[in-house]
Amino acid sequence: MAQAIPFVQLGFSVVQAKNQNAAGKFNQQVYNRNAQIAELEREQLEKQNEVDLQIFQQKFDKLQSETKTKILTSGVELSGSGLRVLHNNDIQAQVEKNRITYNSKVAQQSKFNEANFARIQGGVARQTGKAAAIGTLASAAFSFGQSKPGQTLLGNIPNPFA
Repeated sequence: MAQAIPFVQLGFSVVQAKNQNAAGKFNQQVYNRNAQIAELEREQLEKQNEVDLQIFQQKFDKLQSETKTKILTSGVELSGSGLRVLHNNDIQAQVEKNRITYNSKVAQQSKFNEANFARIQGGVARQTGKAAAIGTLASAAFSFGQSKPGQTLLGNIPNPFA
């Protein structure tokens, strides 16, 4: 029975290495899922930008119509300062649209970067699991190779069952 102890301990090391490898794969899957979520959020931000621009355009069109109506009902012709007011509104509207789009693009880029970083972290987690598994197997193999019959893999501690 004493001769079987190193084999049992080697078996436990193999199981531990498999678990370390599985943990690395699992962690990689978690990070990859996080990357997918960030990509979906980026797409949602892009769609939200389109909606925000449409809503802004509708409000702006209403404002311009109200402004024209006020100018015309005041008895002034739609020329000179009245046209300058409408033109200034157009310029300010374009500035606002640019601001909305810029903020959306910044948020989208942030989500893109978040997704890429999650994938990198997943790769690191996977490699960490592999390295731990290889280290465990190498350590177990070395200990097994150095063990003498009747000795445990825990170093030079004599096997009490021998």
